[in-house]
Amino acid sequence: MGLEDDFLLADADDEKTIEFIKNYLPQELKEKFSDDELYYFLDVIDEYYSESGILDAQPDGDGYVNIDLDEVVAYIVKEAKSDGQGEYDPEEILFVVQGEMEYGNSLGQVD
Repeated sequence: MGLEDDFLLADADDEKTIEFIKNYLPQELKEKFSDDELYYFLDVIDEYYSESGILDAQPDGDGYVNIDLDEVVAYIVKEAKSDGQGEYDPEEILFVVQGEMEYGNSLGQVD
């Protein structure tokens, strides 16, 4: 599979993730975030996973890796502000992070 195919698969997966998150969000937040904002949040979540070392963490006895959602949320809020994306309410961003995590769980990934 070529590099272009990899990008197309990643784009399709991101679209599915965004749709899942939009369905996961509470009713009052469903219209709050644009698709562009949700794609940005996904990118920052991926960046957090890469930079935090969580991808290299050893699973516990049950096969799980503990991810502190509050740390992920704090990272997104900090990065969004420093990237000029705006200021976001951590409680609202938590729903986005939980939605992304639930999507991964629905695919059989471990959190």
